[in-house]
Amino acid sequence: MLGTSAPPSGLLDAEGAQEYAQLSTQAAALVARHLAQAPTPFSGTTPASSRRRVERVDLDRPLGRPEEVLAEVERLYLRDAVWFHHPGYAAHLNCPVATSAVVADQLASAVNTSMDTWDQSGTATTMERHLLSWTAGRLGLPARADGVFTSGGTASNTHALAVARGHALETVGGRLPHDLHRLRVLATADGHFSVHTATHLLGLGDDAVVEVATDERHRMDPDALVAELVRLETAGLVPMALVATAGTTDLGAVDPLARIAQVCRAFGVWLHVDAAYGGGLMTSLRRRHLLDGIERADSVTVDFHKTFFQPVASSAVLVRDAASMRHVRHHAAYLNPADEGPDAVPNQVDKSLQTTRRFDALKLWCTLRTLGADGVGAMLDAVCDLASEVARVIADDRDLELYQRPQLSTVVFRYAPDWLDEDALDEVNRQARRALVASGRAMVALTEIDGRAYLKLTLLNPATTVADLAAVLDLVREHASAAGDCWVDERQAG
Repeated sequence: MLGTSAPPSGLLDAEGAQEYAQLSTQAAALVARHLAQAPTPFSGTTPASSRRRVERVDLDRPLGRPEEVLAEVERLYLRDAVWFHHPGYAAHLNCPVATSAVVADQLASAVNTSMDTWDQSGTATTMERHLLSWTAGRLGLPARADGVFTSGGTASNTHALAVARGHALETVGGRLPHDLHRLRVLATADGHFSVHTATHLLGLGDDAVVEVATDERHRMDPDALVAELVRLETAGLVPMALVATAGTTDLGAVDPLARIAQVCRAFGVWLHVDAAYGGGLMTSLRRRHLLDGIERADSVTVDFHKTFFQPVASSAVLVRDAASMRHVRHHAAYLNPADEGPDAVPNQVDKSLQTTRRFDALKLWCTLRTLGADGVGAMLDAVCDLASEVARVIADDRDLELYQRPQLSTVVFRYAPDWLDEDALDEVNRQARRALVASGRAMVALTEIDGRAYLKLTLLNPATTVADLAAVLDLVREHASAAGDCWVDERQAG
């Protein structure tokens, strides 16, 4: 009946603005308390325990009062969250985040801007485009470069390879899907798994990824690249793209980008640089040279939620030539009609694989306007310095073995006393990592290199100290020693 007042909706609108302000304050205080008081990086909860507690919640019976919901969220989520700001956390490429970026994230969520078209975003589109131009400039890409924000490195790499696929087929006069079987993507074994994911999604087949050999530092060997390109040419196959890496996940290896770019230019191959990890070096005052050659790339991936200290998710794919984005462009009359023209109406969906998309660029904007690029670079340099320092501690420890000197901010090592054989070392290090996670007292990663199990410190917290990491290493040694004693006892009993 007209004129009858509707029940409270709980939506964020003019009437709900005051409730939003109050709840935001309560939620912020809740998170702040856990940030300040977290005794360990993790509670040690198990998947079984977590599942039992969560599955008891009847989602068909709402609690109703927001305060009760916050209390439930604290009980189920915050008490068992993994806290990346804690000095005992050194597992994956997760970083503590800039405070200004968190505030920006809240702003973006509250306004709920969608970045696909101008009429849903307004100046947010202009701000994102300005940030992309800034990033391209920092990378040394030409003025005609362009890009778009994505949800992460996998999305950015897939986007770049989709563009490269279109470019390759256009170059050789190929067609979809008839000529997909001829296309190949070159990468090293140390490259990100998303290269394989992307080739599957792009319909290229199981044998599409060609592995290029590396040197002793796990960096791509340019001579081996030449040999593979010659082999592909002889076989009548088309090298669709070469994926070089600026910061491999395990070792932080940066491929020799300048030499690789020369090879790609000589063979007419699209060069994509996966700088999801190492892209932050563009802000470094002391390590920017590691990216030399990236300015010659055809496309680049940068994850701001790694070495720019941004909340998840914040990534971007950049292309050398804005025109190449035509290979992923589609038009819809209800969204971005072709007759509007990209110059008249700047619709970001014209160059995105996503349609609805958050204003994640606002986080980076607020961070740069607060800390500045030099401030971000100083934090990245600090964690790289920290990795070098803790590597020396490991190298001097009789029970620990350093795999190699760190190249960025990851340190690969293992517990390796001389009284255990190689098979025992694999099992002992795996058990030590499981026990450490179960304790919640510290978090390190487990990986495999050269067929053997290794542990990894991934350092992205500039507030962490060598003393903090020495304590983590002591815990590793404690759990590994116990696992080693059990191994010996079992062998003797057998």
